[in-house]
Amino acid sequence: MRAEARPVFVDIDPGTLNINGACVRQLMEQQVDVHSAETWKPPRSPGWKESQDTRQNNAPRAILPVHLYGQCADMDELQEIADEHRLLIIEDAAQAIGASWRGRRAGSFGRAAAFSFYPTKNLGAYGDAGLATTHDPTLAGSMRRLRNHGSPERYLHTELGWNARMDAIQAAVLRVKLKYIEGWNEQRKKRAKTYDRLLAEAGLSALRGLQPLATAQAASPVFHQYVIRAQRRDELQKFLATRGIASEIYYPIPLHLQPAFSYLGYKEGDLPESERAAREVLALPMFPELTGDEQKLVVAGIAEFYS
Repeated sequence: MRAEARPVFVDIDPGTLNINGACVRQLMEQQVDVHSAETWKPPRSPGWKESQDTRQNNAPRAILPVHLYGQCADMDELQEIADEHRLLIIEDAAQAIGASWRGRRAGSFGRAAAFSFYPTKNLGAYGDAGLATTHDPTLAGSMRRLRNHGSPERYLHTELGWNARMDAIQAAVLRVKLKYIEGWNEQRKKRAKTYDRLLAEAGLSALRGLQPLATAQAASPVFHQYVIRAQRRDELQKFLATRGIASEIYYPIPLHLQPAFSYLGYKEGDLPESERAAREVLALPMFPELTGDEQKLVVAGIAEFYS
């Protein structure tokens, strides 16, 4: 939106909750926008003038996969679609530092990628911080300018930018923690396997209406979150809270139904899998120091609720 582009949303894979490549392919093959270009009123910056390119070319330009909960989207299929239709790939790897697809790390597939170092992430700073990556030297130069008021050198501004520099204190914290991230991610993977085993042993994996998210065969997730899909999700969350077990809902409102995107004209029912997931997802406690006894307590609470 800030780049005066128009988002076009597609539905998700119900197993992983990542972008569904089949939906992307279907959209591209239709060769039409899901909503009329005439209804699109993007934010206008001061002095903005509509160009011929803006008026006449509403074809998709890029795919923006989100590696949700620390698992890479299906980059095989997305890359194939991108190559076929000459699209850029821009990765949202905010939750996926260290995750990989066929051994290749998140953030290395697209023209550019973004990572988050928010304190709750697998690699967290002391406050707000983030990282952008690219293989393109020209784009890297633009990123460096944009984070510093569009300035390549002091008192010279070649474009409009932001004050988006990482504070030195955040860099210092991250520099210390960076050497531990691989070990922390491995611990998260072990905790995820323990949840899988405990849920199966409790008979919960086969229970109608409750299941962990799927892991794609080519993916090596880092489990920023361990998420289940649960019927009566809100009741389950309240029940666990009475047992002193924290859980979280990521995310209760799909993007296409957020007020900020109302100008796009989406309505409830347009992306049914996304909407169903928003009603069912529940993230269980997940961090490297989580103990086996704590995980048993969590699963016992879930089993008690559904008993």
